[in-house]
Amino acid sequence: MTTTRNRRRTVEGLVTSDKMAKTITVLVSRTYRHPKYGKFLRKQVKYHAHDEESLAKIGDQVEIVECRPTSRLKRWRLVRIIEKANVAAQVEFNPAGGVA
Repeated sequence: MTTTRNRRRTVEGLVTSDKMAKTITVLVSRTYRHPKYGKFLRKQVKYHAHDEESLAKIGDQVEIVECRPTSRLKRWRLVRIIEKANVAAQVEFNPAGGVA
């Protein structure tokens, strides 16, 4: 007999920070339509996700899934890396503005 777990929400996003131990910060952008005016709006949310083996790096496109709370901020877990970022993109993406 195979038991299925409840469906968990998965989202795709861009890794913006990997400086913490076993934790990444993922920026998830979504587009939705305003319920009254019909205008399309963009919303961005940052999530802290658990990355056990520290595989994801800044600029990677990743898929994360909801899970039970791991710490005060972490409620997401890394599932897979969809697309690795090239080194040139990491230099451009540096949030401090300078070259790393």
